[in-house]
Amino acid sequence: MKKFQDILGRIVATFLSSALAIVGGSSVMNAFTDTDISILQSAGLAGIAACAQVVERLARASLDGNLTAAEINEAFLPQKNSDAKGSK
Repeated sequence: MKKFQDILGRIVATFLSSALAIVGGSSVMNAFTDTDISILQSAGLAGIAACAQVVERLARASLDGNLTAAEINEAFLPQKNSDAKGSK
């Protein structure tokens, strides 16, 4: 139950951080274009997309039936560009 509460809290934080980041961008975009995307729609879409990525990573990590704290932490980290992996 503790893992579930931790994951749920972190998913909410992921949603909020992604949604808040897009609010400013959508406001600027609406000011300079003819499109009329509401701030709530933009924030909701950004938040849902970010949470979906985290949930997908958690689902992949739990395929073996055991979700470790390290796997949970890794799922919430920003993902590096796959092209950049071979460039080091």
